[in-house]
Amino acid sequence: MRDFLVWLATELGKGEGDLAMSWSEALASSLNFWGLLEGTHVLALMLFAGTIFLVDLRLLGVAFRNTRVSVLSDRVLPLTVFGFAVMIATGLALFYAKPLLYYHNLWFRLKLVFIAAAMINILVFHFRVQRNRQDWDAAPKPPAAARLSALVSILAWVTVITFGRFIAYDWLECGKPLPHWANVAQSCATSERGAVDLKDVAQ
Repeated sequence: MRDFLVWLATELGKGEGDLAMSWSEALASSLNFWGLLEGTHVLALMLFAGTIFLVDLRLLGVAFRNTRVSVLSDRVLPLTVFGFAVMIATGLALFYAKPLLYYHNLWFRLKLVFIAAAMINILVFHFRVQRNRQDWDAAPKPPAAARLSALVSILAWVTVITFGRFIAYDWLECGKPLPHWANVAQSCATSERGAVDLKDVAQ
């Protein structure tokens, strides 16, 4: 996996000459496009998560209690899909610009774990929990399974957003003296900066 990311970061699209940059390096070093890409990713995430939270709050029975779940869901679904598509496209572009940095970042790895958990929760809700939605569609307080799914959704996406924000900070950056578990969790031993065990430094 790392060999592929090294190729992606340093070789793909690279021209002739010592000063030539790969496409990944050119994207990462762009002055204005990088900021535009990052800002668009954040806005798309806000749109996606915001529309999901609207439905989740309805499922929890704490907001929009007089609106059918199906009506609210159908109204916001186009915005959710649009936000998701832009979020994924810009997220992949951001990863492509700095694949090795993200690969060795603990917060990014945790973010992926909770994205997977959130997506699994969505699949469970759509294929199991809401199979009998017609029975509780207009109920001010949906059944426990629907409320649990909504709670898991909110917690998962809040965690994804939090870990995504932490990526910008270098608290656990490879090459720094870190606890052994942090070096292992983000594969620092194979990174350019290497793994520095906090215990060895203390000695």
